[in-house]
Amino acid sequence: MEHLGWVSLIPPILALTLVIVTRKVFISLGIAILVGAFIAFDQIEQAFAGIFQTIIGLFISFDALDEPTFSGVFQSISDAGFALNDWELYIILFLILLGIIASLITFSGGGEAFSRWAGNRIKTRKGALFLPFFLGLVIFIDDYFNALTVGNTSRPLTDRYRVSRAKLAYIVDSTSAPICVIMPLSSWGAYIIGIMASIFAANQIVAYSPFEAFIYTVPMNFYALIALLFLVLIILFNIDIGLMKKHEDRAKEHNQLTDPEKGDVAGSLDEKLLMKNGRIYQLFAPLLVLVISTVALLLYTGAQGATSEGLPVTILNMMEYTDIGLSLVIGSAIGLIVSLIVTLTAKPIMGDFGKAIKAGVKSMLPAIGILILAWTTIDMIGRLGTGNFLASLIDQSIHPGFLPVMIFLIAAFSGLATGTSWGTFGMLLPISAQIAVTVEPTMLIPMFAAVLAGSIFGDHISPISDTTILSAAGSGSHHMDHVITQLPYALITAVISTIGFLILGFLGAITAWIVVILLLAIVVVVLQSINRKTATSSN
Repeated sequence: MEHLGWVSLIPPILALTLVIVTRKVFISLGIAILVGAFIAFDQIEQAFAGIFQTIIGLFISFDALDEPTFSGVFQSISDAGFALNDWELYIILFLILLGIIASLITFSGGGEAFSRWAGNRIKTRKGALFLPFFLGLVIFIDDYFNALTVGNTSRPLTDRYRVSRAKLAYIVDSTSAPICVIMPLSSWGAYIIGIMASIFAANQIVAYSPFEAFIYTVPMNFYALIALLFLVLIILFNIDIGLMKKHEDRAKEHNQLTDPEKGDVAGSLDEKLLMKNGRIYQLFAPLLVLVISTVALLLYTGAQGATSEGLPVTILNMMEYTDIGLSLVIGSAIGLIVSLIVTLTAKPIMGDFGKAIKAGVKSMLPAIGILILAWTTIDMIGRLGTGNFLASLIDQSIHPGFLPVMIFLIAAFSGLATGTSWGTFGMLLPISAQIAVTVEPTMLIPMFAAVLAGSIFGDHISPISDTTILSAAGSGSHHMDHVITQLPYALITAVISTIGFLILGFLGAITAWIVVILLLAIVVVVLQSINRKTATSSN
């Protein structure tokens, strides 16, 4: 089906409402999946079979049935030869392996050793906050890799300076996707450029190459750039908004890095189990090997993919045709082997060593569970045609100057409702190109930029977004604490971006940036004033 109109919005809106009201992600997504299935299928048995088909399809590759039954699904699986669906399975394996690596680094004392080493060089809390920011800028090759690696690497130091896990998760999430979406030599850049290449071929656009078009979108991607700039100002001026202030005050005053009412984050290690006199190489050796091996594998599998397509082996082609999932799994497996070796050479108590491995697996189970439910929700939303319906709301008779801001808002809601930036890219970039070619060709690049920016905003505020889930997991934060505390920052960034895209459509990028910078400065001054008044009243 193409879409079911406004009815297709019921499951995502229900999921978002329940998540915000109840703060219980599993129950909220479960209810949304059931409602979506009852809408998508005519019979109750088909609805449950459809849910079963979707969940099994995350792990086994087979032909999905339009009218599923349990027996039909099993027959389809048998006909396909029980072939593994490697993408989702690889991501789950990557999470488990990285969870074990992080736990072993903590157990061996490597994290504490890094905290001592960095503490001798980074003397302030502000400096500790900038560590994940700069790491996020450097590790731009992939958002999954960024979110989990930066959080785990920075956590020992930010813990030492009593930075709440919610604040760390915000920094990680606000660098991972925004930096990936403006870097051409990233998995995101390659994917977007690939979509643009097919769009240009279909519409006979020859004014510039897909690579050039991507580069031209960067200075117009207001949300990504403002998010990064706003984050720098937040750290510099120590601005905490809404519930983030509550988390930060609790961390500073009582050294409670997470909400004590919610208990420890799953997989937290008992401090009594930690080895004494850890060495910094016990942190850096596994992580360096992990980074180097993963990047090498991304390039290697990309070269193989480009060759199989008969294309020249260039950096861009390698990034476009790389096998991200396989590279992450093998890279993390190599990193785990190194982590096991450096931990065992320190002669740990084997019982405690086993508990550390178990804690590493346990730490990723909530993220894996939420991801499975999120993937299932996204599949149901896809069946209902939610994304197609949102795209159909764009009217080609609208004044061209309004197109960038409209496509930004449509992309934002699509990213929020579907929980996927990449899906929104694939759906709205071709539609925006068709509208621009028909209505006003000069709006092509601004509309491309609006799609990319809106998708990132929707992704940032969506509790079913995989990058949101992984940023919380990598930072050791409760998932919903991260979602709620990040929301005000993302909304402020989005409001300024909306104004920027409105001005862009009528007056151009330079005028838009002048207004955007002024607005951002005003926002920072106002927030500083509010923080000072709050601090004064509390004293």
